[in-house]
Amino acid sequence: MKQKFSAAFLLVVMMVQTFTPVFASSHREAPLISNDPLCDNTDLYAFRSPDDPNKVTIIANYIPGQLPQGGPNYYSFGQNIRYEIHIDNDINTAGDDIIYRFTFVKLIEDSSTFFNIRLGKQNLKTTYRLERSVNGGQSFQPIIYAGTVPPPNIGPRSISSPVGLNAPSYESLITSSIATANTGEKVFCGTSDDPFYVDLGGIFDLGDAPRQSGQSVDGLKCLNTSTIAIQVDISTLQKDNKKVQQCANILDPNYVIGVWASASRQQMRVLRGDGSEYSTGKWIQVSRLGMPLTNEAVVPIGYKDLWNSLTPYQDLSRIATFGKFFYNPELALYMDDAQFGPAVPSFNKLRIQKNSLGGFGFGNGQNGLYGLKGSAAVAGTALDDAIFGTLLLPAANSPRSVDLWPIFHTGVPNLKPYQLATGKAGNPLASGKPFISNFLPNGGDMLRLNMAVPPTSRTSSAFSPLGLVAAAVTGLTDPAYNNTNVENIPNMDGFPNGRRLEDDVTRIELQAVSGVVLAAIGLWYDDYDPNSSPSPVTQDLVDVLTYSTGVDANDKAFKTSFPYVAAPWAGTDICPCDVPGERFKPNVRSNFNAGGGLDINAPEVIATVSPNPIIDNSIVRYKLNETAQVTISLFTADGKMVKSLVNKKLPAGTYTQNWNGADLKSGSYFIQVNKNGVTKQNIPLVKAQ
Repeated sequence: MKQKFSAAFLLVVMMVQTFTPVFASSHREAPLISNDPLCDNTDLYAFRSPDDPNKVTIIANYIPGQLPQGGPNYYSFGQNIRYEIHIDNDINTAGDDIIYRFTFVKLIEDSSTFFNIRLGKQNLKTTYRLERSVNGGQSFQPIIYAGTVPPPNIGPRSISSPVGLNAPSYESLITSSIATANTGEKVFCGTSDDPFYVDLGGIFDLGDAPRQSGQSVDGLKCLNTSTIAIQVDISTLQKDNKKVQQCANILDPNYVIGVWASASRQQMRVLRGDGSEYSTGKWIQVSRLGMPLTNEAVVPIGYKDLWNSLTPYQDLSRIATFGKFFYNPELALYMDDAQFGPAVPSFNKLRIQKNSLGGFGFGNGQNGLYGLKGSAAVAGTALDDAIFGTLLLPAANSPRSVDLWPIFHTGVPNLKPYQLATGKAGNPLASGKPFISNFLPNGGDMLRLNMAVPPTSRTSSAFSPLGLVAAAVTGLTDPAYNNTNVENIPNMDGFPNGRRLEDDVTRIELQAVSGVVLAAIGLWYDDYDPNSSPSPVTQDLVDVLTYSTGVDANDKAFKTSFPYVAAPWAGTDICPCDVPGERFKPNVRSNFNAGGGLDINAPEVIATVSPNPIIDNSIVRYKLNETAQVTISLFTADGKMVKSLVNKKLPAGTYTQNWNGADLKSGSYFIQVNKNGVTKQNIPLVKAQ
């Protein structure tokens, strides 16, 4: 019997997929690495390239929170550091199978000036050498000898004027710096806009996300990061060098890779009396990153530096140390009314199953599915000790060993019970709808990507930054997928099956901590009673799916081709997210009834713009509290007016203004709302490529 769902659930799904805010990853996540920003891994992405599906793109970002105007010594990759991207592609081999190693060198071209760029010369001009190992690090071969890093985006005089580099544009410098290795990989190293948008202040203020004040601030807006991007043929990454067209199906387990990034320094740094330095000794890993938020929000502060020093292949041997933080995660305490839930009101929509189906508890200290260990019920499933049960059901009082722990440490196999509830007829251990297969259990914390899964078009109406959560909702509700066949459900290529730039990883991970994965496979929330209602779409489920962190847009549109990240902010830019000069002015989610950054009790004039990103036909809705002269204008990111949308004296009331954005170039803009000549609101917008 196939699982049936109510029409009300379909409406909920449509609403959920309309509102998709985002949170953050691993910026300054451990005490030691916070004092060494040049080595600090901030984010890692791995996804099948949407415009070239025969390739996979891996992006590793370093050096958090870069102010664009950080001169005279602008941010860039450090010397005497090994930046590495590691790939595991074979369950039968120990450790890495492929490693890409980047080392950077800086050159002073004109020692007579304090300017970074002057008269065609750069100071601290940066180049890199890229080496590749295909034997687990036993040997390395150079594949790029002298790659170019674009200079910092200081400003138009430094970049484009005759007294600077006289380049056509900063984008031209990015394009010309994209290199092709002698083994075929496409590579970019340089500064970019930080692709995350997140209320860092709110979440670390004891979980105030979304902020109870109603105002959420993107702590990374208008900040840059240092990006290493590499695009690789799937046949290079696949363990048998097979092309993606040779896969058995789109969930072929032979196409799973694990990806992690690291930075290492030599043991000793020697300072000379003349102001110079050198490094010597054994190379020591000081930073690593696989899954986002692991070290930042799961590992406690007393273990963070230790975790950074280990490789993923040591995680399983340290399971007694680190496993407990996933089996009984601290975040779950703030989603439990019997623990600290009432003290964190922002998480009040996030509640965990403590009595799912009347018998299974996943709250901290409960047994989860451990009571079924060794029984006939789990025979032939991934929970069978003869299969993977020793990993997934290791001990009593480890409730999240069955969902959170494998998501971070092994990936998830296409086996019962890890299939959607479609077709299970109410039994979560039965066969259901396959939607994930990225199991690679010979390492620990890594991004795991099944390269056989087709990419979802970024321009598709079905695309969602909710990744596999969106795929699960679609697979459970769309009549096109109401069977148990392997089918290409949109967003199966999203986090945690790899990670796309657009993926809302913090929302997904907070939903996962709150048990959304358990619900997807049929372990419904506690308020589901099959005897009183045939639908598992309960208030608890709706609450978790509609949870929002409060920030809903990146400050720049992503590119549609390699390297995909947006160009860095220039040192002379005015941040369009704010009133000029007020970098940390709060951002409020687009809601016509909210205050829009004004006095939310009695706004003088409030406007919203939809949709955002801009399309050809857009709408400004605005509300005026009294008769006044209203002007609404569109500006570029650097403050140049593009067009006037409204310039009228109007009585109090609510108004709608249609306008056309077809003639706009891709990039960042903002709409400014004035009342009687005084700026009352600035609304950030993007126009996608």
